Amino acid sequence: MSEVSAQLRGAIEALLFVSDEPVSTARIAKILEETEGSVGVALSNLAEEYQAQERGFQLREVAGGWRMFTHPAYHEKIEQYVLSWDTRRLSQASLEALAVVAYHQPVTRAGINAVRGVNSEGVISSLVDKGLVREVGRDKNQNNAIIYGTTRTFLEKFGLRDISELPPLEEFAPDPQTERAIRERLGALDGSSFADEVSDRDVDSVDEEDSESELDEAAQDDAYGDE
Repeated sequence: MSEVSAQLRGAIEALLFVSDEPVSTARIAKILEETEGSVGVALSNLAEEYQAQERGFQLREVAGGWRMFTHPAYHEKIEQYVLSWDTRRLSQASLEALAVVAYHQPVTRAGINAVRGVNSEGVISSLVDKGLVREVGRDKNQNNAIIYGTTRTFLEKFGLRDISELPPLEEFAPDPQTERAIRERLGALDGSSFADEVSDRDVDSVDEEDSESELDEAAQDDAYGDE
């Protein structure tokens, strides 16, 4: 195997490893600045190699792209492992993202990002792996973005019969203004539009004499609502 070929294979593996959706040959070729032909051959070789060596994962071509999957032979063991995870070990970021999904499902990743104010791709993938969040469909109005919802495992882990038993959102808001900010963020569909709405609202609501102090207070309230 040539050095160039090894580098290409390694780059493809790294790219697919961090992707949570199938990636087309054309897109991989564009990102890696390689020809589609060479990328296609490398992908096929990797898929055949994993299958021949009976690796714990497989590379498959699905939905117009390529994606890594765990080997079906180990799904039972994986399920036991995932279901044994203690939800108390969830990071703060995972808990935040899980709360957004629980209270605003079905919701896209863009919606979750809008509420949290940061990229949530990694934590969403982790929640899916843990069996707490699942894909429930696609949003045709947002370029077929994946829509997420909670799972039966989520209900079991948190001792809920159904979503209606979630504590009222008001219990987590120390004051009406913060509650309103949380609800506005839960209704946001994309981070940029939400930021624009907040900016416009803050600018329009301040008086000329106290504009600086009021903007500082609004910024502090927004920051507190994110926590």
